[in-house]
Amino acid sequence: MSAVALRSLSQRVAPEAGQRANYDSYVAARPTPAMAEALRRVVPGRPLRDALERILQAKRGALIVLGDGPEVLTLCSGGFLLDAQFTPQRLSELAKMDGAIILSPEADRIARANVHLMPDATIPTTETGTRHRTAERVARSVDVPVISVSAAMGIITVYRNDTKHALQLASRLNDRVGQALQTLQRFRQRFDVAIASLSALEIEDTVSLRDVVAVLQPAELVTRIAEETRDSLLEMGDDGRLLQLQLEELVSGVDAARHLVVRDYVQMPAGIPGVHAPDAAEPNGSSHDPVSRHDPVSRHDPASRHSHQDHSHRNASAEGALMDHPGEEASGVGQALSALGTLSVADLLDARKVGMALGLPTSQLDPDAVVEPRGFRLLHRLPRFPESVIDHIVARFTNLQGVMRASVRDLEQVSGVGEARAHVVKEGLARLVEASILDRYS
Repeated sequence: MSAVALRSLSQRVAPEAGQRANYDSYVAARPTPAMAEALRRVVPGRPLRDALERILQAKRGALIVLGDGPEVLTLCSGGFLLDAQFTPQRLSELAKMDGAIILSPEADRIARANVHLMPDATIPTTETGTRHRTAERVARSVDVPVISVSAAMGIITVYRNDTKHALQLASRLNDRVGQALQTLQRFRQRFDVAIASLSALEIEDTVSLRDVVAVLQPAELVTRIAEETRDSLLEMGDDGRLLQLQLEELVSGVDAARHLVVRDYVQMPAGIPGVHAPDAAEPNGSSHDPVSRHDPVSRHDPASRHSHQDHSHRNASAEGALMDHPGEEASGVGQALSALGTLSVADLLDARKVGMALGLPTSQLDPDAVVEPRGFRLLHRLPRFPESVIDHIVARFTNLQGVMRASVRDLEQVSGVGEARAHVVKEGLARLVEASILDRYS
């Protein structure tokens, strides 16, 4: 991706509606829900878009209002009532007259033609042409889409509330989406490599903040580029169906994995007792568990199993504490995702700033600082495992290594697990360990 394209991802094209210093219309960085609904009516393949293309080909202009309710009629003067069925040919012929054309909200009937629109003249506008000034003022006066076709410039502009959107040529949209999909493919490849490496490092308990950033950075960029691409596909309508399928295939699973990675490493709210932050372990990142943290597979003898059971009973209160605060945990994850979403592309490459977005303490903001996963992501890879049971397991054993060292008997004591699921956890994690070793050293 070029430097210009990367910068565009981190820049807001327009301010929020409540933060504008004046009443000027702006071209929104992303269509508002109201504008998106209006754009769906003029996508290629729709009769209304066909009519607009006919007007452009005839080198004529037009002013069209999609709505014939009382609030619109109060702005109308003159013209004549039609109440005729809509066809592209009829609309194109009616555009020969200078006045505005009033359509039904669904654009299936032509209500009036040759209408003189009289919005409040005190509403400021940045447009210069009479047709565009009127369209902008009408859109601000009533909540209906207003379409202006410029004969001189050959541009179709849609106005809705205080936003406007100039329709792009289909060829230009095709090129833009194609470039975006190529960029997405490269970032998806980076993400797949990084997430596989993170899984191996989590099993070996050697994860650093740098490794977490290597996953979150391409995941965040894939999410952002996909959002922008969907906006372009919205304007393409049925012509973008195949490209839409390619997009969904490229982004499949990325958002879910990003969410689980954040759940694994985000600093939990301080008000939740029994949930240890990664640096709450003993010095040098060692676990409170007496069994070595570098043993990735459970190999308990009777003595070590008895010791680990004592540790599990001490953590029983942690399970209840976390399950009693689901809103606080979701809030912490949501805040972290929102913070990541506000980072620029350059900041996403900065491990310290990503760590700050995750709420990590200052002592763990070094890129090489050791961090411990809670285990949500790897446990979600187990087949047919309910979300609630995974939450109980993580709440009981605190982190992934605690889960991996737990015996079947320890797992059976977790609410909702039982003997069968306890064996599924042990066998599933053992298979992940074997697959990680094979992938890493083959």
